[in-house]
Amino acid sequence: MAHVKELLVEELQDLLHAETQLMDALPKMADAAHHPKLKEAFEKHLLQTRQQVERLKSAFGLLGEEAQSKPCRGMMGLIEEGEERIEEGQGKEPIASDLALITAAQKVEHYEIAAYGTARTLARQLGMLDVEALVSHTLGEEESTDYLLTSISKPLLQQATIDDLGGSVNLESTPQSELEHASPGSRSKKKMK
Repeated sequence: MAHVKELLVEELQDLLHAETQLMDALPKMADAAHHPKLKEAFEKHLLQTRQQVERLKSAFGLLGEEAQSKPCRGMMGLIEEGEERIEEGQGKEPIASDLALITAAQKVEHYEIAAYGTARTLARQLGMLDVEALVSHTLGEEESTDYLLTSISKPLLQQATIDDLGGSVNLESTPQSELEHASPGSRSKKKMK
């Protein structure tokens, strides 16, 4: 089991470096975001990331190891790609720019979900239930962030489609009652009356 523990420590070192890099990248992504909900999501995830770093440090302590990071080349590449999206987005429409940011952010989330999932499995195999709980907590946050980014992207994609068709509907300012009248379910209810 010594090899499994060594692998777990290496994974946590990799994650510590990844999260540290994200603490620098997330404010840039928040600044580049146009949609207020996307900006808020990046700001919220920055706060979560700070807590995740503290959890990782606690996990190292539980393993009797020093909290040292090792270069996470995967995250380096993803952050570089995110920086490219920020630069490219400066010349795009706000919706297209935000969708590109979401794409880059979800790649980061999926990387983290895979890494934390692996770390959780290794901790469980070692019977390190306290470490498993810490890692599982962070895994849940990463999954929630991914879901949030998907939910933010849906109305942006709808608006982009409407814009491409020459429409001028703003989904955020449309009163809820108008949306209900336009929904297929509400039309069938009217026919039934």
